[in-house]
Amino acid sequence: MNEPVPVLRAVDGGTAKLMPDIDRERAWLLTVDGAPQSYVDLDDPAHLEFEYARRLAHVVDTAADEGAPLDVVHLGGGALTLPRYVAATRPGARQDVVEADRGLLALVAEHLPVPDGSGITVHGADARAWLEAAPARSADLVVGDVFGGSRVPAHLTSLEYAREVERVLRPGGRYAANLADGAPFTFLRSQVATLAAVFGELALIAEPGVLRGRRFGNVVLVASHAPLGTDRLARRAAADAFPARVEHGPALARLAGGAAVVRDADAVPSPEPPGGAFGIG
Repeated sequence: MNEPVPVLRAVDGGTAKLMPDIDRERAWLLTVDGAPQSYVDLDDPAHLEFEYARRLAHVVDTAADEGAPLDVVHLGGGALTLPRYVAATRPGARQDVVEADRGLLALVAEHLPVPDGSGITVHGADARAWLEAAPARSADLVVGDVFGGSRVPAHLTSLEYAREVERVLRPGGRYAANLADGAPFTFLRSQVATLAAVFGELALIAEPGVLRGRRFGNVVLVASHAPLGTDRLARRAAADAFPARVEHGPALARLAGGAAVVRDADAVPSPEPPGGAFGIG
């Protein structure tokens, strides 16, 4: 039997590398310019290796009754880890995946194809431009997981962007954003303030060490007009192999600490991670 070998290819965003996991027969790690982007197990799409992916999955798991299909928009595709998870755990789900890096999409389609009938449609487009053209009230869940390199692009951080997300969501729908920041959380605080200006309910999921300012890391922000069921979310996050904390209500308001709402005119990308924060050997 042929051993899987790494695949190296120039894509729009840099140099992509697919590396086989020696411990799992059909599992692959995708990096772009050395920064981990996705991990996919083709035999077990419900297996999630990265902490942030598991936290996004907690949002998926608590968004509706177990197994019920959802209409999901994924802004940012990578190797389609979360769309594969949704397809496996919620049969009949309809999913649109929007990824600007067409070279990356071609690499994933060639080496990590999605099975026919998965309900996943992939679009090579800018996330905000695609969202602005999407029908109103067409999604139960919008996931924001767009990184240019290791930074969230500025045009996906503003009040105007958040209003487009709200427009596309159905009443009671949820938005989940994968963000990255570290103390003093200038970027994260601005995002809490911006989403709070649009949505009535907010929650944050993060590893305690990140929240205490001990390290730079991923934080998942969840927003809706409907109650988020934070107790269920907190139980799942606490029981995970990578335990996390859920903050909401007054604690989250304290974190925002009077930060200003971000508008298109003054939006900036998320901060550059410190050396080695996300890189691998």
